[in-house]
Amino acid sequence: MSYSLQLKDLWPSIRAGLLCEQKYGALLNNFCADDYVTQELELMNATDFVSEGSKKAQQGAAAEEVRREESRSQEGSRKVRTVMQTETVAQAEMSPTLRASISSNIKCYTYPRGDITRFRPARQDSLGLLDYYLMDAASLLPVLALNVQRGDLVLDLCAAPGGKTLALLQTGLCGHLAANDISISRTKRLYSILNSYIPKDIRETVSVTSYDGRDWDQLEGDTFHKVLVDVPCTTDRHSVMEEENNIFHKRRTKERQMLPMLQLQLLMAGILATKPGGEVVYSTCSLSSLQNECVIERAVDIAETQFNISVHVEDLSHFRMLFQDTFSFFSDCRLGELVLPHLTANFGPMYFCKLRRV
Repeated sequence: MSYSLQLKDLWPSIRAGLLCEQKYGALLNNFCADDYVTQELELMNATDFVSEGSKKAQQGAAAEEVRREESRSQEGSRKVRTVMQTETVAQAEMSPTLRASISSNIKCYTYPRGDITRFRPARQDSLGLLDYYLMDAASLLPVLALNVQRGDLVLDLCAAPGGKTLALLQTGLCGHLAANDISISRTKRLYSILNSYIPKDIRETVSVTSYDGRDWDQLEGDTFHKVLVDVPCTTDRHSVMEEENNIFHKRRTKERQMLPMLQLQLLMAGILATKPGGEVVYSTCSLSSLQNECVIERAVDIAETQFNISVHVEDLSHFRMLFQDTFSFFSDCRLGELVLPHLTANFGPMYFCKLRRV
């Protein structure tokens, strides 16, 4: 499908964003011994977008609780109000917006909309660990959506080059992290990032492998609490800038057409690797609905019809409310969320969708 047909009037501004310099975020390394970095970034007018979203979530939950309490106070007896107040507090504590933010220790600084200031290169601390990792800040949204809890067994099925693996470790919550990528050369890059940012004792909680992710369920099925499936895709931002090896070139048409099948196979492997009750986040850096929502719809159908597994697509619309000051979101996603490149907030594209294995 042509992007101009899919995205209609939005496409010219998205294309302009893709052709301009990408914005980055600075993912703080929580294992860094130096504490000057936060102050330095804030002096440069950068803000931690995760922390800002967390504040919004807590304010929203508190406001919702007040509204409900006022509504109930008009209805009935003190006894009824007391019982319902207890229920409301529990609901507020478990609200999706709150859950999506408070479980993460991730800190990522970005410059305001329209500010194209570049971050300085990362520096080593006294222990030789780098102080932050520069990445597309939208790439953190799938990790935040995964909502890792303490002691979770986590699988990053297509882990290289390693930004999302690094972010998962920054939560400090993984009981064990399996980081896999089929490419041995890309896995070497993953090792390099782990060695540059993560202390040895924490690295020992990570297993790095180079299996074909499509076969993972045969290795460790029904095992993980959380699985991240960040699949190979058309990588639209890089493709528009690349002449030599562009996946949209006519000679790579067949390879491009086969991508949704590969993506579906990887997502199915991720679902089958998850424990019942566990959660999967699927992500791409493509605008294509064929690689995004269509893959999700097909996977849900196959899980039900071929494996008798019920998969529920989770609502992530609260991410738009939490992070709309930093990212531009596509309002017409059937399933999941899509960050659109925009000249004033030139992150993405990044699609992410959360599934829960019932």
